Amino acid sequence: MSDQEHTVYILKCSDNTLYTGYTNDLENRLKAHEAGKGAKYTRGRGPFQVMFVEKFPTKEEAMKREYEIKQLTRKGKFQLIRDKLKEVMQYDRSKEL
Repeated sequence: MSDQEHTVYILKCSDNTLYTGYTNDLENRLKAHEAGKGAKYTRGRGPFQVMFVEKFPTKEEAMKREYEIKQLTRKGKFQLIRDKLKEVMQYDRSKEL
């Protein structure tokens, strides 16, 4: 078992499109996207805004989730992003108690 993080992420591109990807090093992957060395789809579409991040213990789980997200419509992806934001906000409020 490796101790790497397996991350699925959604980027919002400057042209308002969404890109979903997988990485085991999000920081370096984002630098690659910004430098035009990431996915072919993201070339020339920066700057990017990270809209969604989900971490998994294994590459297999992350790749499965990436596939599931890629099957969603644009509307479905934005709903996923909103749901994750609500989750984060509820977690922040619970820490204040």
